[in-house]
Amino acid sequence: MTNKHHWDQVYATKKSSELSWTQAVPQTSLSFIRGFHIPRNASIIDIGGGDSTLVDHLLQEGYTDLTVLDISAEAIEKAKTRLGNLAGKVHWIVSDIIEFKPERTYDVWHDRATFHFLTTPEDIQVYLAVARNATGKFMTIGTFSKNGPDKCSGLPVRQYDEGQLEAELRNGFSKMKCITEDHITPFHSKQNFLFCSFRKAA
Repeated sequence: MTNKHHWDQVYATKKSSELSWTQAVPQTSLSFIRGFHIPRNASIIDIGGGDSTLVDHLLQEGYTDLTVLDISAEAIEKAKTRLGNLAGKVHWIVSDIIEFKPERTYDVWHDRATFHFLTTPEDIQVYLAVARNATGKFMTIGTFSKNGPDKCSGLPVRQYDEGQLEAELRNGFSKMKCITEDHITPFHSKQNFLFCSFRKAA
């Protein structure tokens, strides 16, 4: 089964309340994006955004240049259905991140829990090359911490601590800040995350 088939099957067969990563309000992501102090017409891309409600909240806050990328067409369709008429205000891209060919740069690259699914050095380097090309100013990225799960949705993940994530992104980005926090899943278990923000190097 390919990654695309895996994620299409997940989103086609499970409700949001059955997915561990679901958040009613993605507070940490919103806080990091607000902390960049960007104008409301700044461009933001959500990597692996799928059926996340981040885009809903960004629309509510008045951001006007939003892109959501996900490997799963099923996830994108769920998000479009949820947003209704507002879906037309978002640019939607169905693509595996390591196959993404960005046609523009984005002021903010946001990724909560896509990067940690890349477990080979080759895929990680491809991701980082895409991110360097597509990111104009800022990045915020969330991964499982060393105290987080080693698998998600039946797939292995790579855990990070602050030093490791900073080292991976050193070529092209400078760290601004990092935090760790427990994400409480819809079924009340805990997943410890590392969130960091970066500035694109000059």
